[in-house]
Amino acid sequence: MKPLLAYSFWLFILAIVIFCHSCTTAIQITPAHYERAEALLASNILKNVYHLEVQPNWLVDSSGFWHVTQTREGKRFFKTWLDEAITSPAFDHKALATALSELTGKEINYADLPFDRISYREGRLIGFRYENTNWEFDTESNQLSKRDTNDDDRRKRGLSPDGKLQAFICDYNLFIRDLKTGEELQLSLDGQHKYEYASTYGWSDLMEGEGGSRPENLFVNWSPDSRKLLTYIADIRMAEKMYLLDFSIDSLFRPKLLSYYRGSPGDTTVVWYRPVIFDLDKGAEIHLDLDPIPHFIGVSFQWTQGSDSLFALHAHRGFKQADVIKIDADTGTSRVLISEISDTSVEYSNLIMRRIGDGLLLFSSQASGWHHLYLYDWQSGELINPVTKGEYLVKSVFHIDEENELIYFIAGGREPGRNPYYNHLYSVGFDGNNVTLLTPENAHHQVSISPCKKYFVNNYSRVDLPTVSLFRELESGHTVFEISRADVDDLLSSGWIPPMTFTAKGRDGITDIYGVIYQPENFNPRKKYPIIDYTYTGPHTSITPKSFSNALLNIQNPLRAFGFAIIVVDGMGTSQRSKAFRDVSYMNMGYSLDCHVTAIRQLAKHHNWIDTTRIGIYGHSAGGYDAGRGMLQYPDFYKVGVASAADHDHRMEKAWWPEMYMGYPVGDYYHEQSNVTNAHKLQGHLLIAHGAKDENVNPSATYKLAEYLIRAGKDFDMLILPGTNHSFGRADGDYFTKVRWNYFIRHLLPAEPVLHYQLETVK
Repeated sequence: MKPLLAYSFWLFILAIVIFCHSCTTAIQITPAHYERAEALLASNILKNVYHLEVQPNWLVDSSGFWHVTQTREGKRFFKTWLDEAITSPAFDHKALATALSELTGKEINYADLPFDRISYREGRLIGFRYENTNWEFDTESNQLSKRDTNDDDRRKRGLSPDGKLQAFICDYNLFIRDLKTGEELQLSLDGQHKYEYASTYGWSDLMEGEGGSRPENLFVNWSPDSRKLLTYIADIRMAEKMYLLDFSIDSLFRPKLLSYYRGSPGDTTVVWYRPVIFDLDKGAEIHLDLDPIPHFIGVSFQWTQGSDSLFALHAHRGFKQADVIKIDADTGTSRVLISEISDTSVEYSNLIMRRIGDGLLLFSSQASGWHHLYLYDWQSGELINPVTKGEYLVKSVFHIDEENELIYFIAGGREPGRNPYYNHLYSVGFDGNNVTLLTPENAHHQVSISPCKKYFVNNYSRVDLPTVSLFRELESGHTVFEISRADVDDLLSSGWIPPMTFTAKGRDGITDIYGVIYQPENFNPRKKYPIIDYTYTGPHTSITPKSFSNALLNIQNPLRAFGFAIIVVDGMGTSQRSKAFRDVSYMNMGYSLDCHVTAIRQLAKHHNWIDTTRIGIYGHSAGGYDAGRGMLQYPDFYKVGVASAADHDHRMEKAWWPEMYMGYPVGDYYHEQSNVTNAHKLQGHLLIAHGAKDENVNPSATYKLAEYLIRAGKDFDMLILPGTNHSFGRADGDYFTKVRWNYFIRHLLPAEPVLHYQLETVK
């Protein structure tokens, strides 16, 4: 090569290198990034938003309500007087802080009082609790005193409605005590260890050591006339335990063994409940003619006003059928009034069942393909008429006005052109006519009704619309007055911008799915940014933020400070839509991320700043399964994953969730969709984390996934948090929050995180 040509060639190569280097300049992560991320944690960002929303605590006489919120002057308690239509400070915050400081000897900041709840007594007096002491403050004289709590003794557990009898447990049997005479009467005789009357098994009841005893959980359901009571026999004789090790006790140099009873899918060795009625007048113990009920399903019985019968929603194991049953309290015989049946599963906890007077029953069903309300005859179980109908979803019943034969309900998807996940309040006649929209604004509505049932507080907002809090008439929806409007000027001045909403097509290429994208801070549309998928495919819920507060107070916002975009989307198979929409995930939880993948691909075609070579995923609990599954099922798509508190194999999970959504009995698809059995497919960077004391999702599945990743020779990262249960890595921040940030910084940006950074505002 001639010298001039060679010189020109190397100049050309140098220019290309310089150009490429300028396009891929390494990102330098500094403490300033962490400081900004920390400022975006929920508890910190909340201090830059004033009057975010009104959560009313109604006074019993419906004269008003109090609420607590952040203002420019700090945390403040307000009282709203309905007659005067005004909202003002509930008391003199400085005076209370001064008085509390004098009596306790501690410094009390009047702008951040150390309690969040108050109670009104005799108009001018408010009560609150601080440092295990009850206090009473006179709002007129500004006098503070300790309050005697003897008046709360009447709220004893097991008290009968007439206040004369109290139920209690002794030696695994049920007793009652006459509070006037002190006389005690033993009701049950057969109780013994592991066959225990009136002591239900609590979700988080942990036992220490192999022979440890469980906490006592008294449960009795008195009849209105105080002459009968229903309870359960907790049959634990065949139940098998799950185990945990607590390494976090400083005084011990060996872990403490913890255990609890929790059935897995398909198990018969579970805690069984046997419902029983005690008739005090007859001295009889009446066993209900129902098969034993798995404790993870349970049945909530309700007495009728006449105390002669009970009714309940009874779900069958496998959740393909739920029955409204009526129990004769004298004989224990049951009769099925109505059945909800599905060839997939019935989400019985979402079903609505309300007695109306003596002759009617309101019940919901998805038989039409949408969750709607139906009116039935209480005696015969015959359908009278549908109350709601159409391609929208009834979510809850807000109030039933029997006198005017009106039902007030919350629904989504009825208003054309609006996000179907937005809540709206409606009224409708018992006959199904005259459906009336009471919250007309195109936004997500959160509502709370007054005790007198004439008014409601309405917070409405969107992710891009700060909250407006209104006081409205229930019957008409008319706005009586505006309580407050969120002040977000300081928030916006800090550089925060709301997420962008989007609509994409689901996995079928037809169905609309909805989500949001959080752009990174200091966004430049000419740059390329990695994107992280925050996932929780449920499918019993939907997670895409709808309200302004949901868009603000979450675990997505802090990641923006490091240069990440974050996507949240509810794909097909999740809740709050039609039954067909949700049923997509039935027996197919391993493919729930199909909609996420297709949504990100669609968005990347419209937004050039999304870097599809750098896609991450994270989730917690069921979302942790998703994150692990994403890394294994879509290894060419997701490059970095963080899976925390995950049920990596549904066969190792608590029974109810997989049996409802993955199917019962347990089939081969459990094995096929397990992260454990697919561990050999890992290609990218994966962090799996679990709390050592997680009694909700036992850490055994995370250990099992680690075992199979090791067998397959895969490189991965693992973190066990000693002394931690299921709740970690949440919106207020903790140690794992920083771990998650650092993992994405190192492997997805990529850049070097700041080691040993201390989160100053996180305890």
